[in-house]
Amino acid sequence: MDETGQRRKLGESDLDIEDALLDEAVTTVVKGSERLNRKWPELIVTGFFGGVDVGLGILAMVLVKQATDSDILAGMAFGIGLLALKLAHSELFTEEFLLPLNAVIAGQGTWMQVARLWAVTLVTNLLGGLAFMAIVVVGLPDFHATMIDSALGYIEQPSLPVMIALAVLAGATITLSTRMQQGSSNDVVTAITCMISGLLVIGFGMLHGALNAIVIFGAMLAGAPISLADFAAWFAIVIPANMLGGLLIIALPRVARTLRVLRGIRSGAVPLERAAEQAG
Repeated sequence: MDETGQRRKLGESDLDIEDALLDEAVTTVVKGSERLNRKWPELIVTGFFGGVDVGLGILAMVLVKQATDSDILAGMAFGIGLLALKLAHSELFTEEFLLPLNAVIAGQGTWMQVARLWAVTLVTNLLGGLAFMAIVVVGLPDFHATMIDSALGYIEQPSLPVMIALAVLAGATITLSTRMQQGSSNDVVTAITCMISGLLVIGFGMLHGALNAIVIFGAMLAGAPISLADFAAWFAIVIPANMLGGLLIIALPRVARTLRVLRGIRSGAVPLERAAEQAG
């Protein structure tokens, strides 16, 4: 079979790459560029409500955990927060690592914009979660013990290697969950993906800086014996490990998979509009 025939087997595109991979590359570049170029009000509000949406999942997690004493069921309930993120178009730290990376590599953004997106998303996630948990703590005093127990479980780890490994796994799981959701427009599939992700992250006691921090904030407000220094030391280890998991395990291999297309878009050899037309 000649080269033209082989290319036809891969798909309709003449860019010498499977249609599915071309579509992924173009979609991530376009969506990544949109995120990188958000105005400050949009960026802040999107991240803030990401924290609030996750707080909804934590509320469901605490309710189920206290009623059943099951981490597995509590994790599935927590998936409500991840589903809320998706349906409300909010943003969670580590959720969208691939999109801005592809946009920058394709010449549609800058590394400074990436740093702004990640930093503002993380800070506003924490602020939104703190505000939500302050209301929860005041309104639901009967659930304080469950929140405190969960928070202490995150802070008190048996060893540093275990702590780092659990944080790497959490970053990879949340990032992969988002990629899976973007691969389907079916709301039922999205809901199932969110439930499974919550099951894994909460059921295995993984450590996610933004998610767990919101639980810890609630516990601290409820009187948990956790100091700001304890939280800061925990946070300083977990966040880099989350980024390592999301970037190294999930995002960067996918960047490598479509790197030729991204470089082509950057150099102008593959106009983004043309690539989008062929992907569509």
